[in-house]
Amino acid sequence: MALTKFNYNSFDLTTAASKGLAFNSSANGLETSSAGSMTLIKTLTASSSSTLSFVDGSSDVVLDNTYPVYVFKFINIHAGTNDAEFLFNLSTDSGSNYNVTKTTTFFRTYHDESGNSGFLYQNEFDLAQGTGFQKIQNYHSSDNDSNSNGTLTLFNPSSTTFVKHFISVNSGDYGSAGEHNHFMAGYGNTTSAVDAVQFKMNTGNIDAGTIKLYGIKDS
Repeated sequence: MALTKFNYNSFDLTTAASKGLAFNSSANGLETSSAGSMTLIKTLTASSSSTLSFVDGSSDVVLDNTYPVYVFKFINIHAGTNDAEFLFNLSTDSGSNYNVTKTTTFFRTYHDESGNSGFLYQNEFDLAQGTGFQKIQNYHSSDNDSNSNGTLTLFNPSSTTFVKHFISVNSGDYGSAGEHNHFMAGYGNTTSAVDAVQFKMNTGNIDAGTIKLYGIKDS
């Protein structure tokens, strides 16, 4: 199959900030286009951090009606204390208080290095109109090679009509024992706009790891 080569000077490449290139039906075939649907907003990196907080309008964080869906990605989250639990909560007052009323459900699967496996619905990790921090993952290990990774998706946080749904899937190893996959979902029972999200451990610090916030366009 023959390759068709184009002279670079035949393309009209008009630069624009935060734009990409896309093909069109014109003679030169290219035009500027908007970036992809998933936009990185903010990266926070833990270093023996008691909390990591994303507050709309603070430190370049966007958590408003710019996007209908927001995704937090957890990368190499490492606990400073053995058996720590990774938690989150929502705020409607720019982070002055993290105490949104929530109803949630939590279950996990596991498979250890000895071949044992199981499926556990853990209603002790559920909230029923509770304002406390919600577990994303339990059974963190402070072993040097242990970590957890996953996502939290928050839907339409700026709505003043609907409650605020969220879904989390998180993968972690509990020391050398094996793999634990945690599933959590629920809603913040408020029609006020959620404008801040905070993450922490229930004991000790987030020793290391990164949390990235993305906005999802046209969703």
